[in-house]
Amino acid sequence: MSILSKLSIAKRLLMGFAVLLLCALLAVGVALSRLSAVADASRELLDEPLATERLVSDWNRIVYAGIRRNLAIVKNNDSSLAAFFADEVAESTRLSNALQQQIEQHIDTPEEKQLWQQLLTVRKNYMALRNQAIQLKKDGKAAEADQVLEQQFKPAAIAYGNTLQALQDEQRRHIQVMAAGIEETYASSRSLMTVLTVLMVLFVAVCSWLISTSITRPLQQAVQMAQRVAGGDLSVITKTTAKDETGLLLTALEQMTGRLAELVSHVRTTSETIGVASGEIANGNADLSVRTEHQAGALEETASSMEELTATVRQNADHARRANELAVTASSVASRGGEVVHDVVQRMAGIRQSSCKIAEINGVIDAIAFQTNILALNAAVEAARAGEQGRGFAVVATEVRNLAHRSAAAAKEIKQLIADSVTQVEQGSELADRAGRTMQEVVGSVGQVADIMHEIADASREQSEGIDQVNTAVLAMDDMTQQNAALVEEAAAAASSLKDQAQALVAAVSVFKLAADTPAAAAERPARAATAAARRTSNTASSSPRLALAAA
Repeated sequence: MSILSKLSIAKRLLMGFAVLLLCALLAVGVALSRLSAVADASRELLDEPLATERLVSDWNRIVYAGIRRNLAIVKNNDSSLAAFFADEVAESTRLSNALQQQIEQHIDTPEEKQLWQQLLTVRKNYMALRNQAIQLKKDGKAAEADQVLEQQFKPAAIAYGNTLQALQDEQRRHIQVMAAGIEETYASSRSLMTVLTVLMVLFVAVCSWLISTSITRPLQQAVQMAQRVAGGDLSVITKTTAKDETGLLLTALEQMTGRLAELVSHVRTTSETIGVASGEIANGNADLSVRTEHQAGALEETASSMEELTATVRQNADHARRANELAVTASSVASRGGEVVHDVVQRMAGIRQSSCKIAEINGVIDAIAFQTNILALNAAVEAARAGEQGRGFAVVATEVRNLAHRSAAAAKEIKQLIADSVTQVEQGSELADRAGRTMQEVVGSVGQVADIMHEIADASREQSEGIDQVNTAVLAMDDMTQQNAALVEEAAAAASSLKDQAQALVAAVSVFKLAADTPAAAAERPARAATAAARRTSNTASSSPRLALAAA
C-alpha cells in the first residue's frame, strides 16, 4: 500500500490495466497455442486419415460396383454385354489405379502397410480372375466362365472387398484415435484455460482490490472529512503521506478546512460586529427619524411663516409700487410747481422792471412838477410885476404852483411807494428765487425719492420673487424632508432587517465547530476585543452628535 500510495492514480490504473492486459495476452497466447494444437490435430486428421478414409471409401464403392458389373457380365448370356461395359470396366480400372496411387501415399502405420500389401495381392488376384472370366465369356466358354466365377472370382472378390473394408476400418480406427487425441487436447486445454483463468481472475482481483483500496480508502477519508465539514465540524485534521491525487485531495481539503475555519471565524466576528453596528444604525435611524419628523414640523411652520412673509413682502411691494407712483406724481407736481415758481420769478423780475420804469416816470413827473413850480414862481413873479392885470394869472400860477406842489408830493409819495414796492419786489424776487431753488431742490429730492422708491419697488419685487423662490425651496425641502423621513423609516426598517439577518448569520455560523488550537480561534479573541472597542468608539461617536443636536 505504501508503494502504491507513492504512485499516481493514473499510473496505478495503467499498471492495473497493464497487468490485466498481460493476463489477457497470456490467456490469449495459451488459448491460441492450444487452439493451434487442436487445429494442427484437426488439420492432420483432415489431411491424412480422413482423406485416406474417404479415398478408401470411394475405392470400395468403385470396387463394389465393379464386382456387380463383372458378375452381371459373366452371368448374362448375352456376349455383347462385355463389349458394352468394356469402357466402364476400363474407366473403373483407371479410377482404381488412381485411387491406389493416392492411397499408397498416405499409408504410414504398420497395420495399414500390412493391409495394403494384402490388398494389392488380393486385387491382383481379383483382376486376373475378372479378366479370365470375361475372356472366357467372350470366347463362348460360358460353363468355364461360370465355374471360374463361382469357384475363384467370388471368393477373390469377397477377399478383395473384405481386405478393402479392413483397410477402411483401420482408417476409421486411426481417425477415432486422432479424434480422441483431439478431444484429449481439448480437455487438457480447457483444464489449463480454466486453471489459468482462475489464477488470472484471482491475480486481477487481488491487484484490483489493492488498487481500488489504495484509491477508495483516501477517498473515503476525504468523504468523511467533507461530511464532517458539512456537519459544521471544522476541527477535523487528516494527516496523509500519500503523494498521489488522493493525497493532494486530502491536503487540499485540509487546507480548505483551515481556510474555511478562518473564514467562518472572520464571518462570525464580522457578523457580530455587523449585528452591533446594525443595532446602533437602527437606533440612530430611529433618533434620526424622530429628529426628521421634528424638522419636518419645523419646516412646515417655516413654510407657513414664509407664506405669511411672502404675503407681507408682496403687500410691501404693492405699497412701494404705489409710493413710487405717488413719488412720481409728486415729482411731476414739484416740477410743475418749480415751473410756476420760475414763472413767478420771471413775473417778479418783470414787475421790478416795471417798477423801475414807473420810478423813472415818477422822476419825470417830479421833474415836471419842479419845472411847473418854477414856472409857477416865474408866473407869480411876472403876475406880481403885472399887478392887477396879472392877478388872475397869479391865481392860476398859484394854483399851478399848488398843483405842482401836490404833484411833487404825490410823485414823492409814489416814488416812496415805488421804492417800497421795488424793495418788496426785490425781496419777493429774492424769495421767488429762493422758492425756485427750493422747488428745484424739492424737485431733485422728489426725483431722488422717486428713484429710491423705484429701486425700493424693484428691490421689493426682487425680494418678493426671492421669497417666492425661498418659499418654493422651503416647500421642496419640506417634501424632501418628508421623503427623507420616509427613507429614514425605510433605512431603520432595513437596519433592523440587517440586524436580524446578522443575528441569523451569527446563528448560522455558530453551527461550525472550530478547533481550539487553530490560528482562526487564536485570532478570534483579539478580533472580538477589537470589536468591543469599536462598539465603545461607535457608541461615543454616536452620542456626541446627539448632544450637539440637543444643544443646538
